Amino acid sequence: MPRRIEADATTLKVGERLRQLRLEHDMSLAQLADAAGISKGHLSSVEHGLAAITVETIARLARALETSSPYLVTFPEDDDRAYIAELLRKMSAQDIAKLKRELTKTAKVAAKEAAKVAKTGAKIR
Repeated sequence: MPRRIEADATTLKVGERLRQLRLEHDMSLAQLADAAGISKGHLSSVEHGLAAITVETIARLARALETSSPYLVTFPEDDDRAYIAELLRKMSAQDIAKLKRELTKTAKVAAKEAAKVAKTGAKIR
């Protein structure tokens, strides 16, 4: 795909997010490009919103940043789910496991309540 002259809003947002994650990992442009197997010039274009990237490239960049692909295209300032995903990204594996257990319990209780409401036709307060 040819390089753009002006940044597209979406590609710029992805590029800014990628730059943020790269700097968080204290990686230079060259280090991330090498780790992801892409050229430094292409990575620079991506960070500036001047080049779109494929899902495969997103996956390679995520691996190089030791994170999951969705974090590259999730913007915490956009909505609460993305904000929560950002908080999760910064948690330890042990804390995530603990939170998962708590959320699973909460979801089961909510599902039971929803089933009860559906069965009786009552409204949830």
